[in-house]
Amino acid sequence: MSSIRRAAPMVFTPKGRHTATVIFIHGLGDSGHGWADAVQHWQGKGKLNEVKFILPHAPAIPITMNAGFQMPGWFDIKSIDALSAVTGAAPEEDEKGIELSREYIYSLVQAEVAAGISSERIVLGGFSQGGAMSIFAGLTAPFKLGGIVGLSSWLLLNRTFKDRVPTDTPNRETPVFMGHGDRDPLVLYPLAQASEKKLTELGYKVSFNTYP
Repeated sequence: MSSIRRAAPMVFTPKGRHTATVIFIHGLGDSGHGWADAVQHWQGKGKLNEVKFILPHAPAIPITMNAGFQMPGWFDIKSIDALSAVTGAAPEEDEKGIELSREYIYSLVQAEVAAGISSERIVLGGFSQGGAMSIFAGLTAPFKLGGIVGLSSWLLLNRTFKDRVPTDTPNRETPVFMGHGDRDPLVLYPLAQASEKKLTELGYKVSFNTYP
């Protein structure tokens, strides 16, 4: 995965003066294009005129649970069990792939900061695999973010997560929103609940919404 080639993200410029940025990360098998309509809908409301939206594209990588065939992904998923393991043996996770994607996400944040946007005016969000990356990258970031959103997502590397958080915990008070359908057939609802429970026990400010 060291020779990963990445396409430039989709960028939706703000309609007004740029003072904030949302980086929204798609799920497995999708691309940034899959969320373009949603961004256009949000911008059409006329309430986010100061916000720039960035929709990155995951590279095509071999996905073990897809028989090793390549598809857009932020990290490999070994089996469907990795998306349902709440207790018992730790699922085999693609630690290297997760860390590579985290560094890429940080590069997007750093580019915004270099352009004059405070990291505290940047929201990191995503769906499914992208939401899991947003929670993990956001809460282990060495800079403070404005907010973190994970839809249909879960906590990555949960058994070693607290050891990966910077000692000054810059995002201890950063609001985290998790939204999950209680009949999600892939990322099972109990996994999301267990993730929220662990984050809350660690002292994070998590709002958890359930959708029937």
